[in-house]
Amino acid sequence: SSRGAGSLSSSTLERLKGFVCPSEPQGRGRRRRRGGVMKTPPGVGGEVSVTSAPCGISKSGYTPLEQQYLQIKEQHKDALLAVECGYKYRFFGEDAEKAAKQLNIFCHLDHNFMTCSIPTHRLFVHVRRLVSQGYKVGVVKQTETSAIKASGANKNTLFTRQLSALYTKSTLVGEDVNPVHSLVDVEEGECDDVVTDPPESYLLCLSETWDKPRKQLTIGLVAVQPSTGDVLLDCFVDGSTRCELEGRVLKVNPVEILVPSDLSDSSHRLLQSIVTASVQAGDGVRIEKRESAQFDFASAMNTVTEFYCHTQDSGSRPLSGIASLESPVVCCLGPLIHYLTEFNLQRVLLSFRHLSCESDGMVLSAPTLRNLEILTNQTDGGTKGSLLWVLDHTHTSFGRRLMRKWVSQPLKDAQSICERQGAVCEILESDSVTLPSVRALLFRLPDLERGVCSIYHKKCSTQEFYLISSSLSRLGVELQALLPSIQSQLSSSLLRGLLLDTPELLAPAHNFLKVLNEKAAKSGDKRELFCDLSGFPVLQERRVEIQSVLTEIQDHRREVRYTLRTPTLDYVRVSGQEFLIEVKNSMVSVVPSDWVKISSTKAVSRYQSPYLIGRCRSLSQLREQLLIDSQKEWTNFLHQFGEYYHTMKKAVGNLATVDCLFSLAEVAKQRNYCRPVLCEGDRQIVIRDGRHPVIDLLMGEHTQYVPNNTELQGDGRRTLIITGPNMGGKSSYIRQVALVSIMAQVGSYVPATEARLGILDGIYTRMGASDSIYKGRSTFMEELTEASEIVTRATERSLVILDELGRGTSTHDGIAIAYATLEYFIRDVKSLTLFVTHYPPLCELEKVYPLHVGNFHMAFLLNEPDIATDGKSVKNIFLFSMTAWEQWVNCHNK
Repeated sequence: SSRGAGSLSSSTLERLKGFVCPSEPQGRGRRRRRGGVMKTPPGVGGEVSVTSAPCGISKSGYTPLEQQYLQIKEQHKDALLAVECGYKYRFFGEDAEKAAKQLNIFCHLDHNFMTCSIPTHRLFVHVRRLVSQGYKVGVVKQTETSAIKASGANKNTLFTRQLSALYTKSTLVGEDVNPVHSLVDVEEGECDDVVTDPPESYLLCLSETWDKPRKQLTIGLVAVQPSTGDVLLDCFVDGSTRCELEGRVLKVNPVEILVPSDLSDSSHRLLQSIVTASVQAGDGVRIEKRESAQFDFASAMNTVTEFYCHTQDSGSRPLSGIASLESPVVCCLGPLIHYLTEFNLQRVLLSFRHLSCESDGMVLSAPTLRNLEILTNQTDGGTKGSLLWVLDHTHTSFGRRLMRKWVSQPLKDAQSICERQGAVCEILESDSVTLPSVRALLFRLPDLERGVCSIYHKKCSTQEFYLISSSLSRLGVELQALLPSIQSQLSSSLLRGLLLDTPELLAPAHNFLKVLNEKAAKSGDKRELFCDLSGFPVLQERRVEIQSVLTEIQDHRREVRYTLRTPTLDYVRVSGQEFLIEVKNSMVSVVPSDWVKISSTKAVSRYQSPYLIGRCRSLSQLREQLLIDSQKEWTNFLHQFGEYYHTMKKAVGNLATVDCLFSLAEVAKQRNYCRPVLCEGDRQIVIRDGRHPVIDLLMGEHTQYVPNNTELQGDGRRTLIITGPNMGGKSSYIRQVALVSIMAQVGSYVPATEARLGILDGIYTRMGASDSIYKGRSTFMEELTEASEIVTRATERSLVILDELGRGTSTHDGIAIAYATLEYFIRDVKSLTLFVTHYPPLCELEKVYPLHVGNFHMAFLLNEPDIATDGKSVKNIFLFSMTAWEQWVNCHNK
């Protein structure tokens, strides 16, 4: 039968068979217990049957709470709903079964639904755990308070509830899921049960437009990180392999992907392979499918136009700028606006930047990012062993995110590269005490970028606001004090510009901070949050009303003393209940008959007079109204701070850049790197004693890695054909050359004694022999597809690395493919090329193109262990590389 929204799954029905509840009433359709033997009702077979409750129960059969849940669930069928019920949050039906399984908590039958619950103060832990498993979680809160409800006409009805927030992997922004722990607690590991945010939490939306006359596919892409306010746009033409799309997905590293329901098979297979890899790595990517109609250009354009017309903001893009975007990008923006509006995070789309612009950055294709292990290693998908791991010595979360962008998008502008190198050089060589002082400011900072964005969304707690604003204010004050020494002692234009601008950008934070009561902000008490109420007349009026009631209650104390004939009597507070009149049991006879007894012990009894009961009720109502008013004023206060969002975001960006520059300087100092010389107009790679940055670091102080020289000249020898035995170091060498080039264009120093490098427009690699069964491609097809992409995209200013091309097929076919491809790069593309092969016939190309091709061989000599006189075994291994092919052959023959 069809199952309702709260029906029981088959697994639950199995578990409930034989379920015994001694206190269960006997009635129609219930199991009866007689004489200790379970029997079934008349007309039912031998097995106990549990009916899927919502299917067989009329609307009147549900409890009021269940009816309320079903109404909300009908509007949010794809979300697990956590419903606030007093001091706990409850899940119902299939939501409860899923939540109980993931959270490892008890699930049981209650009335018509399975249910489980979690305490309110642990909501953030459990929501994050559910979200990390790919679920969308909705938080349903009570919108009425007890005291105000008790005084209203609906005092006997159910508390009203409504959905207050939705959360997914990319939208974990809000007071419910962002508890603020002290930095000491985090460092001491006292928050182990909290699922921490990943470094990046991008939501990626993509659309496809097929051009029939040209037979080409254009993909639009918008990536948004609601927690930091980062929005990236891109539009590009892609082939059947989706190589361009894969490269951008790897750079963005999304945790959630928004796609149309009619996504093409090729794109779907690519995304599924990425999802499968992410699940294996323990952090699955969530895919959300939306109606394809939302991705139509006309519908999306209407949504975009309406959004940007009605939500203008300081620092946002004008509507004219939005209208000039490519149509595939607009087709992504429309569904994104709809989606983020569900989470109340749509304001983040008001400003954005382009993800990739070929005039600004070096092109790193998806195979290049994987093969060179730039962002992650190929073993377990972790950061250790990657180029990012080598370069990332940042001390802030926002600096860490920026370093990832730098590594995945190296620069092509020579001036920008030289500015970064100059800043790193000054950090290394300057004797000024200013730079160490600036570096010290970056230690133990909270995630200011996410904090500022949380304030912008008006979803932060008072604790988080105080932590962020106090950190910003402190940074502004301390940097302001360093301005004279910065101006007089620093020569780097990049460092001076960043540090001189930041104090002024951070100045508004101090004005917001001084309005707050520190103690109330840290405790989360919004009623006492503002220390100066001159700017909050509503709160001021409410405080006067409360004080008036308190005065009346205190005045009533004189009457109580007179009645009880106790001149020193005072009110007591017990178990949170205020203004109790405590009387010894021996004096109960003098207590008026209309007083209400609240509690008692063996020695005393506690009462309240009718007057006190009325005044306390009024006091509770006023206090709850004060809390409601305080919440409104708090939201307005956050909105005022949000007007400085773009200013604060720029200041945090400056600090992130400074953090990254210090990180590059620390790497250069620790590993004794050299500053590369950029030759903007030349096509060359000249490296003396170059080392692989990752292997060099992994080997530590053993210095076992043998340096190698490299010389590639665009007008001279631009192609190296490299041969040698397996595990001889060929792949490590060619990766080394590429990584050194990337590091140079990031602005970093490089692992060499000398380096002269031209600026590359891209690095393209084809390495290893692996298939892609999920995409339907064999090893041979995979390598030819990648080689075809390189042939199409590489230019004379590119670095091309081909490792054992042709090994996916037979020997003679492989030789023919490798020979023809390499000759094409030598003769036509004229790129700087490193070609590793086991095919000797390819070495003949040196004779055909003697000016542009050189044969080189990777080799090693092993001296067998010699037995020394003291009985110890001595083993020497000598590695050498870049020996000419003919010289090695002659030595070998001898």
